Amino acid sequence: MRIGSILENQNIEKRIAITPEIVKKYTSLGFELCLSENYGSHLGIEDKQYKDMGVNILKDEKEVLKSSDIIVQLGMLSDDKTSIIKENQILIGVLNPYNNKEKLDNLAKKKINLFSLELLPRITRAQSMDILSSQANLAGYKAVIESFANFEKAIPMMMTAAGTIPAAKVLVVGAGVAGLQAIATAKRMGAIVFATDVRMASKEQVESLGGKFLTVEGSENLETEGGYAKETSEDFKKKQEELLSETLKKIDIVICTAL
Repeated sequence: MRIGSILENQNIEKRIAITPEIVKKYTSLGFELCLSENYGSHLGIEDKQYKDMGVNILKDEKEVLKSSDIIVQLGMLSDDKTSIIKENQILIGVLNPYNNKEKLDNLAKKKINLFSLELLPRITRAQSMDILSSQANLAGYKAVIESFANFEKAIPMMMTAAGTIPAAKVLVVGAGVAGLQAIATAKRMGAIVFATDVRMASKEQVESLGGKFLTVEGSENLETEGGYAKETSEDFKKKQEELLSETLKKIDIVICTAL
């Protein structure tokens, strides 16, 4: 059985679905692999590296799609690419079913097997396939790196003979997977970190990473049984706005990981 993948739309996606490390896993399970030419060159992964591992490299992307039993992508393929996929082929990726409903319905009518990874249940058995948590983790880290790179002052406190530079103060809004990673990264780089979340269970997690948790007066635990946040009341929103308004007066950097 053959697994194939073509280059993503470079205007919106620089990641790739199959890295050399993933090739080893697939080949050890008995799969053949087929990739389009220059598949990972923008990330410094040359075609030769794939070829040396037994991967077939084809110039024609359409041929990759036609010859593969399983197609693995990060984002949804364009219309001209999906029209090539045949009955009984398998398409795996982040298919964004809420925005691509019509397109996915048409593929399903062609008896194409679709697996949208962001819909996988976030349970223990599926942890190794949890693309939401893994990418949120990276997003929290990258948010801190990018914001600190644009901040025009030192991040940690610096004490010198010429005087003292205070540590930067960072506010992280939302203490989920991305938020907790942002807190940990900012703290490691020497910042003073504050965080807020509607779920009171986050307080212990924030404080364990060295952050100061901002609690809305009279708040209740707005967390579902599945660990997600509930819709907040208008009274809570008003109190939260007042708390953030006062806090923002002394904050240098705000990282929002929750909408």
